[in-house]
Amino acid sequence: MKLHYFPYQLQFKHPFSTSHGTRAFTDVIFVELEHNGITGYGEAALPPYLEETPESVTTLLKKIDFSQFENPLETDKILDEVDAIEKRNPAAKAAVDIALHDLAGKISSNSVAEIYGIEDSEMPDCTFTIGIGDAQSIKEKIKEAEPFNILKVKLGSENDKKAIEIITSETDKPFCVDVNQGWKDWRFAIDTVHWLAEKGAFLVEQPLPKEMLNESARIMEESPIPIIADESCQRLQDIERIKGAFSGINVKLMKSTGISEAHKMIKLAKELEMKVLIGCMSESSCGVTAAAHLAPLCDWADLDGPYLIKNDPFDGMKIANGKVHVSNGTGICANSNNLYP
Repeated sequence: MKLHYFPYQLQFKHPFSTSHGTRAFTDVIFVELEHNGITGYGEAALPPYLEETPESVTTLLKKIDFSQFENPLETDKILDEVDAIEKRNPAAKAAVDIALHDLAGKISSNSVAEIYGIEDSEMPDCTFTIGIGDAQSIKEKIKEAEPFNILKVKLGSENDKKAIEIITSETDKPFCVDVNQGWKDWRFAIDTVHWLAEKGAFLVEQPLPKEMLNESARIMEESPIPIIADESCQRLQDIERIKGAFSGINVKLMKSTGISEAHKMIKLAKELEMKVLIGCMSESSCGVTAAAHLAPLCDWADLDGPYLIKNDPFDGMKIANGKVHVSNGTGICANSNNLYP
């Protein structure tokens, strides 16, 4: 196999605000794995609040000698060796994982869902994200969310309740909230979670800083709606550690090192009777479509990444009747389109 990669910037349709800050674009590294004339595509998405950078991704990719791997279908063996190179850089590893699954699927004439034996008959509704903003921007985002059945509202500012009041006055769509570690006082968080539930919220994601597990457990115990871990749960080994502090987990390929470990995380969470949200970073249709194959195994989907950017170089998953939809095909079922800037 031969590896190629190059940097790219995904441009947001509108500046995107969370408790981490406001951004107009996000860096990604696209990966190509080629074997006997067949190419698999992958993506490493790099939001600035995470530790990975384009430089750290390319440094890891340069350490991988793909010429030693003769059979692309030995995905587990290859991914184990890639993961062992270093402990960090999960998004870089995810790019390799996605490209390898895409390549293996194309070679074997299977989609990722077919490789894992996943039926697509139970696709969940997908959220549409409304970032932190003023009243006008929130109302504009609600209009953009027309194809979606549920909303995801970013909180973590002094205007949280005002934002929710605006949304509930403009639409009766169900909504969840993502605080991105934005609240620091667990007592305030408990009170706010109860208020949100009264307003119609169906879950709250990562209300407190990731290290505050004891306080998160207090919130979960008193909350009338599920409390979901995002930053507190990165990889498979984190699930047992955070069980008891959260009702469920947000699984993202960029955190978990890709499809293979994400699938294991979903399976373990279900065995532990925890809820699962399949999510994404700010990604193109390459990474998001790869994740969408796992959506039927999950309770909710937050895979709106391609709908938030204006220069998506791939064509992949769509929202149909508010639900995640992946077209028939092989590999990740996403086609490159104007991939090279």
